[in-house]
Amino acid sequence: MITEPKKRFNTAEHLVHTTKKNQARFDFNLRFPKMPSYLRRAAIQHSLGSVSSYKTRLELWKKMDKKGGTPKLVCGNHAMPVFYRDVMYREDTEEKDGAYLKLYDGHDWKWFRVSLSHTDMEYLRKYWAGKRAAAPVLEKRHRKYFLRFSYTEEVPLTKAPVKEQIICSVDLGINTDAVCTIMRSDGTVLGRKFIDFPSEKDRMYRVLGRIRRFQREHGSVQVKSRWAYAKRLNTELGRKIAGAVAGYAEENHADVIVFEYLETKGKISGRKKQKLHLWRKRDIQIRCEHQVHRRGMRISRICAWNTSRFAYDGSGTVVRDPGNHSLCTFQNGKRYNCDLSASYNIGARYFIRELLKPLPATERSLLEVKVPSVKRRISCVYADLRELFSEMELLRAA
Repeated sequence: MITEPKKRFNTAEHLVHTTKKNQARFDFNLRFPKMPSYLRRAAIQHSLGSVSSYKTRLELWKKMDKKGGTPKLVCGNHAMPVFYRDVMYREDTEEKDGAYLKLYDGHDWKWFRVSLSHTDMEYLRKYWAGKRAAAPVLEKRHRKYFLRFSYTEEVPLTKAPVKEQIICSVDLGINTDAVCTIMRSDGTVLGRKFIDFPSEKDRMYRVLGRIRRFQREHGSVQVKSRWAYAKRLNTELGRKIAGAVAGYAEENHADVIVFEYLETKGKISGRKKQKLHLWRKRDIQIRCEHQVHRRGMRISRICAWNTSRFAYDGSGTVVRDPGNHSLCTFQNGKRYNCDLSASYNIGARYFIRELLKPLPATERSLLEVKVPSVKRRISCVYADLRELFSEMELLRAA
């Protein structure tokens, strides 16, 4: 019932912690003797957050006419402790790859020395020296415990005007992992690259084949470890794709990386159902976003409708090859790579949006009369950008 966060926290601490002036109502101190104050306060704060979240979800559930299952207050949140510096964590001054943690040995809280991976510590010293470090957090993965180190750095993102920007438009696909196009605002294409990792995908598909055969013979109960291995292979593939995209954009001095806003909802059916389920499109974009922000670049997303359906030269819809979906035929008979055409359209839609957005309504209406196709963004293609830019230059000259 207490609305003020600080007062709520102090009241909760008084309920469990006995001091000279306060007598606790619950036997928390007896169950967890000599617990460090930082750890106790972190636990209280996490508990208050869990209860607050539960109450919010319960109110929303009541407002939605009690549709779906009733929200439950889950007590076992598996929250991991933060080892605050100096009081719970300190570095080993004698050996570089060691640290001291304050842990409970069953009777008392004592300092224990732990050895850290040499390669991990070398990585932190090489790439994160001088950055503001946060307190390490305990993490449990694959039945092992790790320390997760977090760092904060401030990187100014590029503020180049739209007409001076160089972008890297990316079409993420299933057949080809990514197709990148380096483009200027007038439609000049400075570079193109097909990013693909066939050996990694082949390894993953072989593992999926073994899982399929194993399930046929023994059922689906005993294949958890095999699915975990396939998931790790897929995660690693996503990391490599994101790294390759970010590296290519930096190599060409791009200011912005443009992705499609990909959202697949509903039931997926068809021959490529499993491939679509394993497609880590959002994960690749998020990883890429983290990497390029550290390099001073920006991320932008455009509507994905019809980017692959329409030909980049404005000739209309394309016809995909039934045997090879990466290739297509334009209405004028031209044979072209469908993903490359889509990457041109992605870059064009970004520039059309950014060029028209700051213009006054009268000027924008005049341009839309001269280039009617830019009125409907989901049907814009690369040819429309070239025409729009020419009209803008003519209007400025006049």
